[in-house]
Amino acid sequence: MDRFEQIYNQYKQANTQDNHSLNESSTKEQIVAVRKNESGDLIAFKTESGRELDYVQALHEAKSGQLAHVDVFHKYGRDILRSEPDGIKENNLNELPEF
Repeated sequence: MDRFEQIYNQYKQANTQDNHSLNESSTKEQIVAVRKNESGDLIAFKTESGRELDYVQALHEAKSGQLAHVDVFHKYGRDILRSEPDGIKENNLNELPEF
């Protein structure tokens, strides 16, 4: 087995382990509502337990794996919170009800 095949096999094994951890997302809190400013920017989030998080708190919790179905990525020189891309428009953060 050459090094490329070995690395690919390690990658597949890691992804299989990641798929098993998907069940753990049921222990993570889900964002169910958002607050926007006058420009339409997301500035706060409400979780299913009723907690209200400001943008920085939500970023921190998403980075530490406490929030389900969101990603943090770096763009425009800052961290940005977004829904996991799954092709379902209705569960995008921007489409959630406002509180």
